[in-house]
Amino acid sequence: MSSINCFRTAKAPLHTFASVSRFRYSPNPIVSVLRRKSSPSFVTLRVVSSMAYEKELDAAKKAASLAARLCQKVQKALLQSDVQSKSDKSPVTVADYGSQAVVSLVLERELTSEPFSLVAEEDSADLRKDGSEDLLQRITKLVNDTLATEDLTKAIDSTLTTDDLLRAIDCGTSEGGPNGRHWVLDPIDGTKGFLRGDQYAVALGLLEEGKVVLGVLACPNLPLTSIAGNKNKNSSSSEETGCLFYATIGSGTYMQPLDSKSEPVKVHVSSVENPEEASFFESFEGAHSLHDLSSSIANKLGVKAPPVRIDSQAKYGALSRGDGAIYLRFPHKGYREKIWDHVAGAIVVTEAGGIVTDAGGKPLDFSKGKYLDLDTGIIVANEKLMPLLLKAVRDSIAEQEKASSL
Repeated sequence: MSSINCFRTAKAPLHTFASVSRFRYSPNPIVSVLRRKSSPSFVTLRVVSSMAYEKELDAAKKAASLAARLCQKVQKALLQSDVQSKSDKSPVTVADYGSQAVVSLVLERELTSEPFSLVAEEDSADLRKDGSEDLLQRITKLVNDTLATEDLTKAIDSTLTTDDLLRAIDCGTSEGGPNGRHWVLDPIDGTKGFLRGDQYAVALGLLEEGKVVLGVLACPNLPLTSIAGNKNKNSSSSEETGCLFYATIGSGTYMQPLDSKSEPVKVHVSSVENPEEASFFESFEGAHSLHDLSSSIANKLGVKAPPVRIDSQAKYGALSRGDGAIYLRFPHKGYREKIWDHVAGAIVVTEAGGIVTDAGGKPLDFSKGKYLDLDTGIIVANEKLMPLLLKAVRDSIAEQEKASSL
């Protein structure tokens, strides 16, 4: 096995930048309509050509799809096991590590001449502890089997050893930041959904100088058709499932079946303008978001439909194709959002015409390392609904703060 070379200098090659000009962002904070002006208040931005990411997109789609295949295999075995073993979290541990290793190895293989830095959720510390040998062997076999389905074991020279696997996982320990190029990965976003047999996603994005320029969401259990009319939004039921969403900056968002070579279709967020006709998404787990605050906001908007609760960044994918109109995420006090929970989803929605901000209306800043510094929470809507949503959010938060001070 050839050595796995992590953390090649994450300096973007100059040819990836089209031009340097002075621009002003439009009042729309995320859709990023750029207007050429000359004024001391305008900032200098490097505008990146989306064509520069064709190779990276192909690699990301392959990596996320293979990782999803690994996760599907583990989830299938989990759901076929007895009830007692379903409470055991070891299956999601196996899939988490395996997914991260697969993505790391595929990106390294496909982008050998490119800078490589990966910010990811896992590291190998627990797998190196005494007593973890059986788990490590199990993960290594699973990764080798997955790579063999695409004949990638030959491409990376030989079958992986356990040491190779540990090094691949530890390629994900980059800190990210505002300079250079950084891949960002959540190997299984929505682990509780994974354990229940519901929604989860392999979420992979690319940052260039702190800005999101590419995102891929592999959602194995998300129906190919809209979930807007489903009674059980989180369940894949008997419908055809498995969606791959992807976007690059300036090129729109596309969806295709996860397990086929069917032509992708361009998707767009909901065009609903009247909030009474809108539906909103929120986290399935109450521990992940303040459902009472979301309910207050929905009431102020006049939303009539009940909330659609789904695990993982599959919500972003569903929003990008118009299954819902609003996404509300308000974590409990003290929780710090990680960038891998939103990087891929954010560009998938914004390239589909949506807006993603914090509760104060500011764009999400992925340039500060592994964590997001946010005002209260994250909100998503189309351009027409966002002003109304921001007002409802401000009013609801103010009411809660006033009530808690009494």
